[in-house]
Amino acid sequence: MESPTYTPTRAQISRSAIQRLHVSMRHLFMRGGYKPLGVSGETMISSMLALKPEIYGSIADEERVELSGLLYIFQRLPIGIETCRYVKLISREGFEDSTFEAIVPSKRRRNCYKVDDEQMFIEMTRGRSDIYDVLTHLTFLFIESEKIRRNSLDSKGRKVRSWLMLEDIIKKINHGEKYDKQVGYTYLSTLLGRTFDETAQACEKFDKASGVNSLFSIVYWLGKRSMEEYLDNIDREITFSSSLRERLGHHLYGEIWAHKIKNYLFKNGLFGKEIHVVSSNLHSVMNSLYANHVLNTKSKYDSIEDIAEDLSQSANKPKRGLVSKYALKNGMSVLHDNNGTNISVQVIDCSKIDIKILPKELEGAKNLENTVIIVMDYAFGQQAYETMDELLKPYESNGVKKMMDVKSINIMGKAGILSGDKGDIMIPNAHIFEGSADNYPFTNALTVDQFKDDEIKAFGGPMITVLGTSLQNKDILRYFLKSSWQASGLEMEGAHYQKAIQAASQIRNSISEDVVLRYAYYASDNPLETGATLASGSLGMDGVKPTYMITLEMLRGIFG
Repeated sequence: MESPTYTPTRAQISRSAIQRLHVSMRHLFMRGGYKPLGVSGETMISSMLALKPEIYGSIADEERVELSGLLYIFQRLPIGIETCRYVKLISREGFEDSTFEAIVPSKRRRNCYKVDDEQMFIEMTRGRSDIYDVLTHLTFLFIESEKIRRNSLDSKGRKVRSWLMLEDIIKKINHGEKYDKQVGYTYLSTLLGRTFDETAQACEKFDKASGVNSLFSIVYWLGKRSMEEYLDNIDREITFSSSLRERLGHHLYGEIWAHKIKNYLFKNGLFGKEIHVVSSNLHSVMNSLYANHVLNTKSKYDSIEDIAEDLSQSANKPKRGLVSKYALKNGMSVLHDNNGTNISVQVIDCSKIDIKILPKELEGAKNLENTVIIVMDYAFGQQAYETMDELLKPYESNGVKKMMDVKSINIMGKAGILSGDKGDIMIPNAHIFEGSADNYPFTNALTVDQFKDDEIKAFGGPMITVLGTSLQNKDILRYFLKSSWQASGLEMEGAHYQKAIQAASQIRNSISEDVVLRYAYYASDNPLETGATLASGSLGMDGVKPTYMITLEMLRGIFG
């Protein structure tokens, strides 16, 4: 009897591609380096092309260069990286004290250093997820550079006229001379395999984006470096410093970060109070507690949401400064981290807040006298485990271990939603770690019923903690949504946070088993909808309302 033929589904093919990518990345990291277009690099490229992540759009098209995806990654990579032949990933190795100027990407906090015309060093201090994130972006970058090179050479390997014209435009740009942009778009569209209109719109987006070079310059350098490798055998290379390979996974930066926080609490007499940990942005808790009193003297605003929308306007930086200044004088302290995690922290001693200044949304608040709120900025991927694990460990003073009285842990994050729209809210009851058998069910003190609103919908169900948001495609996401998992969304930190919390409360006994957990996410994108992925742009003002809806519910729980 013949065995039935097995044909894997697109979701299974995609999941295998993700696993191959991560195995390849781990292997190359341990080896110390690789050539992106060598045998090892080709393995990663083939896996990416099999996966075809949504965020990278037309990555699998052999001719059309993906423009939205390019803008997305260049906002997360150091400016000028397109000119570099060599990229080296390093740990914190003393460059911050050198004469090299630190380059910080506009959408990702990491220090980078261009040490010469051809080499970029990128600091990796936020764990394995950060390394995978950069390697994924670089792999996509090399795929697109090869398209530009193929579009720039004829069948005999000679440079086409559009490329020669681009070279002339770059010379004019470098000498500060004028050039006709419309003519430039025409040449560029040929090299990108795009229409004139698509090219013009992309150029305008690149020009408006902060921390990104012009699309003319990016296309020129990507094509030039690819041609040098193809025609002259001058290879591009990615390496990892020995220090980075030694330090990864040892919680070096998280331990220093957590000790600084607990040491501050101890020295300021706050360690013995009831502690509530909040992982979120660094504005919503502060604004919810203080902004009403600072800005609402003439009853100009009807709600915290109105205040938040006003403060979110780029022109209102002075108002934000007033709120911050008042908060710093009335119970809030800020601990900046310069040791590697890049996670700043606010410590709010609620005993110094006059209950009368709280907004109407927090009426009925009590127990401020014995409450301390620790607000930590967003972690990135597996860094969430490192920071939360270290924060919840006992504080050691004079050989004596002292435990914090952690009453609640509140996690607010941005996530991709699978069954709603941008700006909607997800309330999880479990975190499922993609690519493993690790599942973390928990009791969430927040419920879907707490978020009833005419404009914003709330969804319950498991959240998928993914290995990287830039590695997801519609086949995998539909599987998570339609299968028995019935997931409501995907993010990168939840399972890592919960792993640390469960270890602290159920194994190490460093915090109470009765610690209250509140998890809520607002949708920054819907990766199942074309044009609604992360590459399509930020949530903008649409993110204000769900952010403050979640923040206020968390504060009501803390004060209730």
